Amino acid sequence: MNDVQNSAEDEVLARLRADFPGHKIWRSKRWDGRPGDWAATLLDPAAGVDPTVIRNSPSELRGALIDQRERALAERRAAGGRGERR
Repeated sequence: MNDVQNSAEDEVLARLRADFPGHKIWRSKRWDGRPGDWAATLLDPAAGVDPTVIRNSPSELRGALIDQRERALAERRAAGGRGERR
């Protein structure tokens, strides 16, 4: 991968990390050392439901993390708002 691709991916990772601070967001490495899937590990239960989310692209990961946030909120509402952050 060249420096331009590295820089662009670093920017995408930084944006995802800023937008979803309740997850540790990272890029996996393939068996051959090349970049692999985009992944997020849940750090804050208020931010999601599934412990790890893995997608093929940053846009797919973003969509999945938005869904995770909505699912966590729905679960808190269903539980009567216990633990809901304000």
